[in-house]
Amino acid sequence: MCDSPLVFFGLYRNLSVASEAMGHVPVLPQQVLDLLSPGPGETVVDLTVGLGGHALMLADRIGGDGVLVGFDVDPLNLEKARHALNDCACRVELIQANFREARESLAAVGVKQVDVLLADLGVSSTQLDDPERGFSFQGDGPLDMRMDPRLEVTASDIVNRIKEKELADILYYNAQEMASRRIAKRICEARRDGRITTTARLMEVTARAVGVPDPASRRSRIHPATRTFQALRMAVNDEIGCLGALLDTAPDILSPGGRIGVIAFHSVEDKPVKVDFRKRKDEGIYRVLTKKPVVADEDERRRNPRSRSAKLRVAVRLPEE
Repeated sequence: MCDSPLVFFGLYRNLSVASEAMGHVPVLPQQVLDLLSPGPGETVVDLTVGLGGHALMLADRIGGDGVLVGFDVDPLNLEKARHALNDCACRVELIQANFREARESLAAVGVKQVDVLLADLGVSSTQLDDPERGFSFQGDGPLDMRMDPRLEVTASDIVNRIKEKELADILYYNAQEMASRRIAKRICEARRDGRITTTARLMEVTARAVGVPDPASRRSRIHPATRTFQALRMAVNDEIGCLGALLDTAPDILSPGGRIGVIAFHSVEDKPVKVDFRKRKDEGIYRVLTKKPVVADEDERRRNPRSRSAKLRVAVRLPEE
């Protein structure tokens, strides 16, 4: 248990050291524990277990009588999480599945209802840091972007096959890219000279479309290709569709008094969570614990830059009347 701030700081420091060695530090750790409030013997589900950062903290709270279930579509992340959680006292079940399949996958391991659901959305640091995965333009690699290698469609397939208007809609609706029409038009023009198959090529085409042929020379907080890469990643992995399926299923999975927490990193993810929680509140299904999304304090933002855009919303499942 980590009830006192001093004990929590010790756990967080140890966790941070271990996580930094793996290239990942969980965001909003204290807020997650405080609001989701996992207790001894409870069943906790980390829907995006990643490298096990949040899961380690949750496992510590539920103790030897608890059950921790971790989902991830990435087999490499899942194997690292297995190693990180190897010494946990609680029962640990790790499942390679998308959280849109949570109900069926939980039933397969004998879990029907849970006390805590946590989803930390977005891409993991291990995926971003590997050029061969194609998630980032920081290093050249194949234009892939599949979190789950079992998926058939890659980012390259989308960029090279779909019509200009459909591509522009993906950029606008998935990432609020205001230059979506110009970028889509330039991509369609460029692909006539040959398929766009690498992250470096897509970055170059995108930057030229918005009039920034040399992004390094521009003092801007956001690289001109950032939203294009985000939008394509979300399309490849159907991230909004998966989130919607999770939000629909969550009330059936949560036990009375169960808590659901979602960490989003941009408004395209955060808005559906806000709308769903508000709807469930009006229907008498949820009590919302976060009137506004919880964000990182200045100290965490300094320690962990990824936390700067993190927004946590939490709701409690009310008993049925």
